[in-house]
Amino acid sequence: MNTYANQLAALAAMSNQYGANPEYVLAGGGNTSFKSKDFLWIKGSGTSLATIKPEDFVVMERSLLNKMWFADYPADEAEREAAVLQDMMDARIKGENRRPSVETLLHDLFPQQYILHVHPAMVNGLTCAKEGKAAMQKLFPEALWVDACKPGYILALECKQAMDAYKASSGKDCNLLFLQNHGIFFAADTVQKLDVLASKVMDTLAAAISRKPNMDDQAYNVEQVAEISPVLRALYGENQPATVKFVANNEILAYDPNTKSLSPDHIVYAKAKQLFIPAGTDSDGIRDLFLAFTAENGYKPRIVFVEGLGMFSCGNTMKEALTAQAVMLDAIKVVAYTESFGGVSAMPDFLIDFIVNWEVESYRSKVSLAAGGAKRLANKVAVVTGGAQGFGKGIADVLYAEGAYIAIVDMNLEGAKKAAAEYGASGFAVYANVSDEESVKAMVEQIVAHFGGIDLFVSNAGIVKAGDLNEMTKQAFELVTAVNYTGFFLCTKYATKPMKLQNKYAPGYMMDIVEINSKSGLEGSNKNFAYAGSKFGSLGLVQSFAMELAPYNIKVNGICPGNFLDGPLWSDPERGLFIQYLNAGKVPGAKTVADVRRFYESKVPMNRGCLPIDVARAVMYCVEQKYETGQAVPVTGGQVMLN
Repeated sequence: MNTYANQLAALAAMSNQYGANPEYVLAGGGNTSFKSKDFLWIKGSGTSLATIKPEDFVVMERSLLNKMWFADYPADEAEREAAVLQDMMDARIKGENRRPSVETLLHDLFPQQYILHVHPAMVNGLTCAKEGKAAMQKLFPEALWVDACKPGYILALECKQAMDAYKASSGKDCNLLFLQNHGIFFAADTVQKLDVLASKVMDTLAAAISRKPNMDDQAYNVEQVAEISPVLRALYGENQPATVKFVANNEILAYDPNTKSLSPDHIVYAKAKQLFIPAGTDSDGIRDLFLAFTAENGYKPRIVFVEGLGMFSCGNTMKEALTAQAVMLDAIKVVAYTESFGGVSAMPDFLIDFIVNWEVESYRSKVSLAAGGAKRLANKVAVVTGGAQGFGKGIADVLYAEGAYIAIVDMNLEGAKKAAAEYGASGFAVYANVSDEESVKAMVEQIVAHFGGIDLFVSNAGIVKAGDLNEMTKQAFELVTAVNYTGFFLCTKYATKPMKLQNKYAPGYMMDIVEINSKSGLEGSNKNFAYAGSKFGSLGLVQSFAMELAPYNIKVNGICPGNFLDGPLWSDPERGLFIQYLNAGKVPGAKTVADVRRFYESKVPMNRGCLPIDVARAVMYCVEQKYETGQAVPVTGGQVMLN
C-alpha cells in the first residue's frame, strides 16, 4: 500500500480541509475516498474528516464490492440491510477491522479517483426545496439528480441506474451528483480539479440565493434561561449529569418547530421531532410536556424550542448537546435557503421512519459522539470562585482533569478568561464580586445559562487582612467578613437555586457545596482575628446549610487547608501574608520574609506547606462520598489535628 502514499496524503489533506470548514461539513460528517484499480480507501463510519490521517482510512477490495451489485439479497428490509452490511464488511482487505462508511458502494460507482460527499447548508437549500430539481437543472445542467429514497443499498442501486443512464445518453461520467434531502457528491481525478468543482458549485449557489439567514446570536433573558435549563437538564439526564446549551437568534425565533426533518443527519443528531414549549409555561408544565413528548416518541427531546425565547439543546455530554445544537441550526439555515427555490420539501414520512430505526445511522451516531472512558467527574458542572490563581486554579485543574466542566469565577476577569481557556469548550469565565448580591446572582445565572446547571460549587474566594486590635480598622474587618463569610452565604443562596430545581425533577441526583475554609477556622490565629473569625463563622454556616439542604440531596462540607506557602496569598512580595506578618510582628524575632516562612514550615509535621493538589483531593472526597455532610475536613499536614 506504500505505492499510494502520496495519493493518501492528498486524500487526508483534502478531507481535513473540507472537514474543518463548517460551510461544507456538519457535526463531523461527510465522506471522502480515493481509489486505485484494485482498492478503495474510504473514511470509516463515525470518524471525523477534520482530523483523519492517511492511515485512518478503511481499505476495501473493489472486486468484492463489485460482486455486491449482482448479489441476490433478501426482500425483507432488515434482512437485506444486514446482509449488505456483512458483505461490505467482508469486502475489507484482510486484517482490516474498522467499519466502512455506509456509502462505500456509492463511492466505488464513480470512476474518478477522488470523491467528496458533503452536506453543505446551501446545497441542501436546493436539495430540500420544492423546486430544487428544476433549479439544479438550470444552475448545473451537467449534474445528476437522484430523488429521495431509502439509504444504503437501495440508494446505491438508484444512483447506479441513474449514472449508467447518464453515461449512455451523454457519453460522459457523472462528476456532480445531487441527492434529494441528503447532500452532494463531487468527483475528480485530482484534488485540485475537485477543489475547482466544489468552489464553482458553492459560488453558483451563493449567487442564486436571494436571502442569507442571519444566524448571529442575540441577547436573551438570562434569568429565564437559568430557570428553564436545570429543569431540562434534570429531565434529560435523570440521575446522571447532562448538558443543556442555549442559543437565540432571529432565525430560531421565526422557525416553525413543526417543520419535518430535512435530511438524515438532522434525524441522527437532533432527532426526528423537537419539543415546543409555549411562552409562560412553568417548570411543572415543562416537565409534563417533556414526559408526554418522550412517551409519544420513544426518545427524549434533543432540541427544545421555547416560544419567544430561543432554543435549548440537550445531551448526555457537552459534545452531544453541541452537536445537536449545530445540526438544528443547520436545519434552520437550510429552511431559509429553500426560500430561494420554492420553499421547504421535507423528507417523506416513510424515509423519516426508516432513518429513525436504521442500525447503520445509529452506529454512526454512537461512534461520532463517543466521549471516551468515563472519568470520576464526567459531565459534572463545577464552579470555582477565586479560580484564576492559587488554590482555586489548582482545584479547577484537578476537577477538569477528572472530567468536569469548569466555571472560573473571579474579580480578575482577564485572569479568569486565561485560566478557563486552558479547558477549551469545557471552560467558562465569569466575573463576580462574591460580597455583592446582584453580582453573585448574575454569576450563577450566567453559568447555568451556559452549562445547564451546577453540580459542584467550590466557594474558594477569600481575603486576608492581618493586624492586631490596635491597628485593625473597622473597614478592613468588615471587608474580610463580607468576602469570606457573607460571600459564602450569598454563593450558597444562589447556587442552590438551580440545584434545588435539579433535585425536584431528578430526586436521586446528588450535588455539593464545598467551602474552602482554613486551619484558622479550627483554631484561633494570633493577630489575624478578622480572618479566623470569618472562617469560624463559615464553618457554622457549613453545618447549618448542611442540615437545611440535605433534603434536596445537596451536601455541604468545608475543607480546612494548611498554609499554601507557595501561593500568591502568602508569597506576593507586596501584599502576601509573609510580608504582612513580618510587618505586623506576628513572628517573634523574624527579620526577613524567609524567617517568617521557616517559622511556618516548622509548625507542620509533614515539613511543607499545603499544595492545591492536597485540597483538590479533599474536594474529590467530599463529592464522591455519599454520606457525610456538615463536616470540616482538615488538610494541614498534621499541623492541626482533630480531637
